[in-house]
Amino acid sequence: MPPPKDVVKIAIQMVGAIPQLIDLQQTKPLASVLKDVCDAWSLPNAERYALQYVDGRQTYITESNRGEIKNGSILRLTTSPDQEAEQLYSGIQSNNSDVKTDSLKKLASLSQDVTFAQEFINRNGLKQIFYIVEEGNDTGEMLAHTLKAFMELMEHDFVSWETLSAAFIKKIVSYVNMNAVDASVQQLSLSILENMVPTSRLLFDLVKKEVTLDRLLTHLQVTNAQLQLKAMALLIALLLAATDAERRDMMDYLREKNIRQFIHKNIIHSSEPLGDEMAHYLYVLQSVSLNLCERRMRTSMDPYSQEQRELLQSLRQTAFESESESPASNFSTERRRSLCAKEFRKLGFVNNSNPAEDLRRAPPGLLALDNMVYFSRHTPNAYSRFVLENSSREDKHECPFARSSIQLTLILCEILHVGEPCSETAQAFYPMFFGQDHFFEELFCICIQLVNKTWKEMRATQEDFDKVLQVVREQITRTLSLKPTSLELFKTRVNALNYSEILKLRQTERLHQEETLAVPVLELRERLKPELLELIRQQRLLHLCEGTLFRKISSRRRQDKLWYCRLSPNHKVLHYGDVEEGVRSPPIESLPEKIPVADMKMLLVGKECPHTKEKSSGKQNKDVLELAFSIVYDVEEYCLNFVAPTRYEFCLWTDGLNVLLGKEMTSERTQTDLDVLLSMELKLRLLDLENISIPDTPPPVPKPPSNLNFCYDFSHAEQ
Repeated sequence: MPPPKDVVKIAIQMVGAIPQLIDLQQTKPLASVLKDVCDAWSLPNAERYALQYVDGRQTYITESNRGEIKNGSILRLTTSPDQEAEQLYSGIQSNNSDVKTDSLKKLASLSQDVTFAQEFINRNGLKQIFYIVEEGNDTGEMLAHTLKAFMELMEHDFVSWETLSAAFIKKIVSYVNMNAVDASVQQLSLSILENMVPTSRLLFDLVKKEVTLDRLLTHLQVTNAQLQLKAMALLIALLLAATDAERRDMMDYLREKNIRQFIHKNIIHSSEPLGDEMAHYLYVLQSVSLNLCERRMRTSMDPYSQEQRELLQSLRQTAFESESESPASNFSTERRRSLCAKEFRKLGFVNNSNPAEDLRRAPPGLLALDNMVYFSRHTPNAYSRFVLENSSREDKHECPFARSSIQLTLILCEILHVGEPCSETAQAFYPMFFGQDHFFEELFCICIQLVNKTWKEMRATQEDFDKVLQVVREQITRTLSLKPTSLELFKTRVNALNYSEILKLRQTERLHQEETLAVPVLELRERLKPELLELIRQQRLLHLCEGTLFRKISSRRRQDKLWYCRLSPNHKVLHYGDVEEGVRSPPIESLPEKIPVADMKMLLVGKECPHTKEKSSGKQNKDVLELAFSIVYDVEEYCLNFVAPTRYEFCLWTDGLNVLLGKEMTSERTQTDLDVLLSMELKLRLLDLENISIPDTPPPVPKPPSNLNFCYDFSHAEQ
């Protein structure tokens, strides 16, 4: 007979005593349970004790979290959180430096527990930590433990960051700005400032003023990877919290200081592999930089703006400079206007009498004009060649420079996600972005010449304009997917991917599709599907056995904390637990928390997950919604919440968990993998039928013969 739902079998340990095996009644008050345990060991004053998990984060058991205790859990009888908080509060005030350091070290460890943290903060413990920082001169181990404890206590959100005193903040800033400080102290100080920046405008202004960009750049140039990472985190936090004008000024200053070249040389092409956190920060830096184009992209041309009209006229003058040298001043106003209209038509403007009208559409707005002007000024030979070459063609065969530039700018904005908010988890940046100043404009210069090249290869006319730009978009996206490390390499590869290559790729894809649509092939596909789906199931379970590193995402910021989850080799238990930065594949024994697969009830994804309901529904959390999933387990229906690092991991984990639950795999990755495997298998099976057309219907079965006398009777032969 199974035990009642409100009873769990657990073990309780105590140093120097024989462990107790008890049936914990969840309906019984915790104080009564503790008294029974203390009485069994003849311990007085049961109120001075508490139960705590032996493994993992060693969380204290309270009335609010006792429901999470599982059968087979091992607990420890230890000093109660209020007693521990009282002792440590006294210990950190000790005049003995050893006692004080040990107390601060223990405080940093215990502060991860929410129950202890509340007890310590209720005793005004933070005030004592402020005093140690503000009045102390230590810059070594003791200070590192103090700052670590402060970070852990603030993590629970009992106290607002805005309540910090100016003296405390200035002291933290001084550790960042000093040279002769322990690296661990500087790392923690940078993390504290990173947490402060998004909470209020006042704190942002204070940190921005006290910690200069020059100082952050100095920290970025150290060899200590963790210090480099924390400096980058603070830089990104400042950029995200700044106003548009401040962000523009900061990016201009960073450009002057050659941060791009430094990142390209010393971070991207470092001998050390690039970590996920740094990859995310580089993605954000790229996104913030590209989003500086958004204002121009969303601004229509003002036909009454003198500056904008001059930019427009400069395009005409650069292209037709020799022709403009003729004594135009002798022409009448009407003649001059007619000449300008003719030249703007040659430039490819649709509305040649008023070319400003072409730039009224936003996006791409003024950004298209900026790109055209940049192209004409920085590559004047290529610009003149483009315009004059098309001027000499027949009207219907000329490639319109201005119209192409406007559409190409829009395409590049869409591909590079200009104007879109930064993702909280994305890590996909283009290495070549950091290898080139004026990246967007330089990319445009390469791609506008590609438009002209593709136009000629397609022998296009004005009616083919959209088709040409569609091919160009495909050329750009296919080349960017190869992650070229420099614009030169991008230029080489995108030019090699000419129109005939695109046609070959399309034809291959079309032929493959036609082959797979024949009736006999479709029947074979259906026969092969179960076997291949089983192969995919095994691969998903194998991936879960290898495990994945997940990040803890809060509504306030991207967390530094990591945890790992993996499936046991026998597919019966999910193991998980917190891990340190840099740990790639922890052994299964080091993951203390467990969920039996038999206890798993269902899988939730996206908006159904409890941890996404707690978050705001703004644009910045859209990517979290797409990567979130939760496992509902046990009778009480607890949830283990995940935010996958990538869409790929999301698909593999949700598929794997569905397999464990005995359900169908539903991710888009399943269909992709199935298509790839079916394609390979079909090609192997149909290898002998190459160049042989497969009929849609099977050949008719011949009629049976009129008699079967041709059969040999062996029985007569034996006689």
